[in-house]
Amino acid sequence: MLLDLFDWLAGYYGGFRVFGYLTLRAILAALTALSIALLVGPWMIRKLAERQIGQVVRNDGPDTHIGKIGTPTMGGALILVAMTTGTLLWANLGNRFVWISVGVTLAFGLIGFYDDYLKLVVQNPKGLAARWKYLWQSAAGLAAAFALWMSAQGASETALYLPFFKNVALPMSAATFIVFTYFVIVGSSNAVNLTDGLDGLAIMPCVMVAGALGVFAYVTGHVNFAAYLQIPYVPGAGEVLIFVATIVGAGLGFLWFNTYPAQVFMGDIGALALGAALGVVAVIVRQELVLAIMGGIFVLETVSVMLQVASFRLRGKRIFRMAPIHHHFELKGWAEPKVIVRFWIISFMLVLIGLATLKLR
Repeated sequence: MLLDLFDWLAGYYGGFRVFGYLTLRAILAALTALSIALLVGPWMIRKLAERQIGQVVRNDGPDTHIGKIGTPTMGGALILVAMTTGTLLWANLGNRFVWISVGVTLAFGLIGFYDDYLKLVVQNPKGLAARWKYLWQSAAGLAAAFALWMSAQGASETALYLPFFKNVALPMSAATFIVFTYFVIVGSSNAVNLTDGLDGLAIMPCVMVAGALGVFAYVTGHVNFAAYLQIPYVPGAGEVLIFVATIVGAGLGFLWFNTYPAQVFMGDIGALALGAALGVVAVIVRQELVLAIMGGIFVLETVSVMLQVASFRLRGKRIFRMAPIHHHFELKGWAEPKVIVRFWIISFMLVLIGLATLKLR
């Protein structure tokens, strides 16, 4: 939106051309999202508290979580507002990847909103039935996958690239690409949702992974950098940097209020949306496998739940004291801040490993 305005103003004063630089717009988008989150956050928390939209805590959870009952939830709406506003203001709105990214994020956010609404407003403890939640997630994920396939401008946008290997690209058919993309988006969405169980635990890894994906977006959309790094060149992918910059800004703004002890929780509206956003960006920049590395904490949380359920059904025994695994460490006696910060440190290490794949080939 503002890009068109500055292009017009550049006709009168050349200094406005500086706003055409992708890196500057990314910085401004992050600052815009951060500012919106910090300014709107107190008002939103107050409104959520007035409407008694508060957290419900599991009966079998750690005793330390009892004090969280009633903490305002659905704060993820703040993240979505900040992200969407920052993207619409600073991105090139003629870019297909921008609209696909925003569309997927809002679609999953809407699913999360309805689930939170049923749990917190309607007082239905089960929320949206799992089969319906999965159905709508599948519909949104498949729609995004189909849009990316139909808009692809070459084989480089649909092949599967293996990290740490030079020029290894596995071509995918339409069906394979759509199914694979669907699993990346839906899987990433649910993985972040499972991780969102402690104050700030999910949002900081999301911020770090988004920042790293922004680096991939920038070099993937730049023909010279892509050639030098021997990664796929995807025309227009660089503009996704604006979108992920708003994730960083909005996420840090939300963390201001979500850090321990949290004043607000993001709820499904935020967790499902952020996970889907990371997934669709990874697909756009052709780094789905690198996402699994950088988002290793999300993978660990998901696998812990799967192993716990499988073990209990097959053997009648639990592997962990409680799943997802962050609760296991709490029940072992780790203080909540210790679990959170250590998981952040692990995420930081994994993000660095993911970024190293740009050169280690």
